[in-house]
Amino acid sequence: MQHTLRACAIALALAATPAIALSSEAAPGSSVDSLLVLAREKNPEYAAMRHEAEAAGERIGPAGALPDPKLRVELEDITKMGEQNPTILPGRVGSTRYTLMQDLPWFGKRGLKRDIAALEAEGAQGRSLGTWAELSSRIKSGYAQWYYLHQSERLTREVLDLMARLGKIAQVRYEGGLAAQQDVIRAQVEQTNLNNELIELENERRQTQARLNALVARPADAPLAPPQQLRALPAPARLDYATLAQRVRARNPQLLAEAASARAAEKTRDLTYRNRYPDVTFGIAPVQSRNAIKEWMLMVELNIPLQQSTRRSQEREAHAMLAAARSRQEATGNQVLAELSENVFGLDAARRTEAAIANSLLPQAELTFQAALASYENGKVDFATLLDAQRQIRQARQSQIKVQAQGQTRLADIERILGEEL
Repeated sequence: MQHTLRACAIALALAATPAIALSSEAAPGSSVDSLLVLAREKNPEYAAMRHEAEAAGERIGPAGALPDPKLRVELEDITKMGEQNPTILPGRVGSTRYTLMQDLPWFGKRGLKRDIAALEAEGAQGRSLGTWAELSSRIKSGYAQWYYLHQSERLTREVLDLMARLGKIAQVRYEGGLAAQQDVIRAQVEQTNLNNELIELENERRQTQARLNALVARPADAPLAPPQQLRALPAPARLDYATLAQRVRARNPQLLAEAASARAAEKTRDLTYRNRYPDVTFGIAPVQSRNAIKEWMLMVELNIPLQQSTRRSQEREAHAMLAAARSRQEATGNQVLAELSENVFGLDAARRTEAAIANSLLPQAELTFQAALASYENGKVDFATLLDAQRQIRQARQSQIKVQAQGQTRLADIERILGEEL
């Protein structure tokens, strides 16, 4: 019996160490990078944003181009003062005028339109990068949950196996008159509770699997490889808030998009002011009589900006839109910096908590279980005390796995805010 108890202690100690899952080459999921590669290639939302950014880039050239020229053909005196039937042949009418016209916007309008299109393309690119940052963050957080559920399920199965062994020991001690029947019943109740936890963990694992598959554009029930390990957390020196805040201001996709929108609003305001001035149309018109060109005409046409009340309303609208864009930019900056601060401090807390569990709580729980096991072997403590010691070591291990996943989620959020990996 003593050898069996020692074997149980060794089994629980092994349960406190992470197991290395077998890699699967057929399915992604063994590492977060394998999922990110799939998402970059296949996620339809990210693909749509990339195409929209590409389309916005193609609008820059046409925005600053001149409008197409226009050709007007005018046939005069198609009956030759009633001497012939009507005709549309240029050589048989009184005269034919060919007018070639080109619209020319007022000075600076084309450049402003081109600048606005370029800034809108820059904003679309920022939104595309933001979509990827959000998508990759969800994948990283989902992978951390995937790892947590796998490790929790593995730990629960190992503890269930341990409880089955302890139940047999309690049964032997009860049959030998060394323990009460209540010990056997408690061991059975504990096994039932563990089986119920396994059902819940399996359900959560399937839900997480479906979410991850959706993010990488795979069927919801497509298999995923067991997770191998989590990414290493960056060194504390790389998580200095002031340094990260500077990187956020320079690289955050949301801020880049909002800054581009604000600059585009400024250009739109300037363009609205240019609408106070007329656009010009120039034309040249050769006049054909019979089969010869005998006259040339020049034409200048311009629109007269008389509707000043309309233009003033448009200018006030442009000012309001610029103020709104600047306010959104400021609000976005405050939001992302607040999120950065929250996640930096949260990651630091997760790191310190994990260290406390690994260096203090988990060793203490193991020593407590070993002492309770030895005391139960000698009949000095009851089975309830042994179960309590077992629960403590299991809770310590579960807390360690949970705080590891929380640290990965915090890291994913920081990288989403930065718009790049640390």
